Amino acid sequence: MNAYLGVDIGSISTKGVIIDDSNHILASSYIWTQGNPMKAVKTLMHNLEKQIDKKKIHIIGVGTTGSARKLIGTMLNANVIKNEITAHAVGTLSLYPNVKTIFEIGGQDSKIILIEDGIVVDYAMNTLCAAGTGAFLSSQASRLGVDVEDFGKIALTSKNPTKIAARCTVFAESDLVHKVQMGYQKEDIIAGLCKSVVSNYLNNVGKGKKIKAPIIFQGGVSKNIGVKKAFEEEVGCEVIVDENGHLMGALGVALLAKKSPIKTNFQFSIADDNFETKGIECHKCSNHCEIICVSRNKQLIDAWGNRCSNGDLMNR
Repeated sequence: MNAYLGVDIGSISTKGVIIDDSNHILASSYIWTQGNPMKAVKTLMHNLEKQIDKKKIHIIGVGTTGSARKLIGTMLNANVIKNEITAHAVGTLSLYPNVKTIFEIGGQDSKIILIEDGIVVDYAMNTLCAAGTGAFLSSQASRLGVDVEDFGKIALTSKNPTKIAARCTVFAESDLVHKVQMGYQKEDIIAGLCKSVVSNYLNNVGKGKKIKAPIIFQGGVSKNIGVKKAFEEEVGCEVIVDENGHLMGALGVALLAKKSPIKTNFQFSIADDNFETKGIECHKCSNHCEIICVSRNKQLIDAWGNRCSNGDLMNR
């Protein structure tokens, strides 16, 4: 059986799926990146390998997306390397062909994708501030002494959500501490945080966008039922959360790898190889380019960052 691997490498989490020719997910894994995308992908490969029969499945396509997509694409010999907007749109459309709007909130970034007739017509991403992302919510959960996984359930018990200023991470934390000291109930503060996440998202990422149903909410924060409810109250319609919503970028890039005419010969043993990266500065011209070198078992396999042929390490 031919199969296709998709890997989504984010700053907080790393996701992977293996699909077959019918687009069924044969294996999936979701782990923390922990500041080391190469190590995280090695762990991911071992997790996926355990879920399949390697004697029956031959992976002929590999796609990568996310913030470390080029680095991991080089490591896995990917035949497709795509940005997150395209990957999330393709993955979502494969399951919800009528989708018009995609809300996505991940560990440190968030995005909105608008679709018409199966084509991305507009999108936006958060800029400098991480207020309202998964990392922000995890930080506030720790401050309140609760597990972030319980945030949604606790928020739904609130009868009077506390207003939290969440347009800025620093201001939000300061306001939260002030509300705690004032004596507000914990469930009201948590519900207020969920509402402020939605308000921040719609006023910044979704500003000026025409949001239409059907709406799909994805990313790690989509698992927070408190944020989902707050979105539905704000937009006035159902917001759909798929059980595999956290894997949609990986699914999308696996589908793109499947469609690509270029195929790759992937082996899980690649996870046992020794990969290293090194940054060097080229002094052969006034550009002083910072070049990233990637080696496998001490052998250079790729390099990028040069702006002229002086720094082209691969064609010497």
